[in-house]
Amino acid sequence: MNLLSIFWDLVVESAPWLLLGYLLAGIIKQLIPNEWIHKQLAKPGFVSIAKGAFIGAPLPLCSCGVIPTALAVRKAGASKGATSSFLVATPETGVDSISFSYAMLGPIFAIARPISALISAIVAGMLVNKFDPDDAPVEIEEVQAESSCCHSKKQQEVVEPSLKEKLISSVKYGYGRMISDTAKWLVIGLVAATIITAVVPESFFLRWGDGVVAMLVMVAVGLPMYICATASTPVAAGLLFAGVSPGAALVFMLTGPATNIATMGVIKEQLGTKSLIAYLVGVIGTAIVCGLVLNQLYAVFGWSLQLSMLEHGETVPLWRQLAAILLSGLVLRVWLQPLFSRKPTLTEAV
Repeated sequence: MNLLSIFWDLVVESAPWLLLGYLLAGIIKQLIPNEWIHKQLAKPGFVSIAKGAFIGAPLPLCSCGVIPTALAVRKAGASKGATSSFLVATPETGVDSISFSYAMLGPIFAIARPISALISAIVAGMLVNKFDPDDAPVEIEEVQAESSCCHSKKQQEVVEPSLKEKLISSVKYGYGRMISDTAKWLVIGLVAATIITAVVPESFFLRWGDGVVAMLVMVAVGLPMYICATASTPVAAGLLFAGVSPGAALVFMLTGPATNIATMGVIKEQLGTKSLIAYLVGVIGTAIVCGLVLNQLYAVFGWSLQLSMLEHGETVPLWRQLAAILLSGLVLRVWLQPLFSRKPTLTEAV
């Protein structure tokens, strides 16, 4: 099977679940306003750390989109621990990546991934609070502004959008902003999965075994990568096809989105070096433990991998092909739309 066929099979297999995930992401965006998030994470302690993990887990933000949101959360008064847990949970999982995981990796990964992400986020947040606690309360910018009389009057003048308007906004965000934020990394992930599946021999990964060493290799691969949870899913599928253990694949999916260079740089600048070290120890250590537990569960219960990869020549339902075409069109629009929208501006300038 050539590379193009494998790539298209991956698109067809994942398109319906990705489209569903993007729609759910848009709906969640409408249901959970940023102001509410800031308010929930303002109080320091374990409760705010746990809230940061549980609020961040379903949010439709990738590893690039979570950074400004986390900074806003921090400025709104969140502790270092709560900010860290939010930074871990949000890019490691989400409604879109969970549905995608179910489609490509099966129900076990769809359950293990968000649970591991929540544990990883809480552990990282607790370690940050333990070894680098806040010396003084964070100056709250947004909350003070909201308490002003002028602002209260403006709030009263805001008209609550109708259900129809919220649904339209959800669709626009899910199939617009979310795809725009993740399109490049999704394509990179699918291409990487295609190459791994077609080119990399199984023996390449099998020589590392299925224990801690293999997981440390996955940490080394995922640590510097700038990849979102959705894009890491097809890569993990390719790794599993190439012989990586389920636990090692889980380690990659947890460390890749949460430990990229941009996120580490922001943590060092905003929270400090001690927080960064505690953050990395929490994320990497928890990922390896969760990976070992997952391997053990597969061995004890005799579970088999439920990887979805269309066989060459297999008849594909029309609706799946249409979903793949729709997803491809939405992704292509991210790059084509700016080209067409730029032409009138150039003409007017002349």
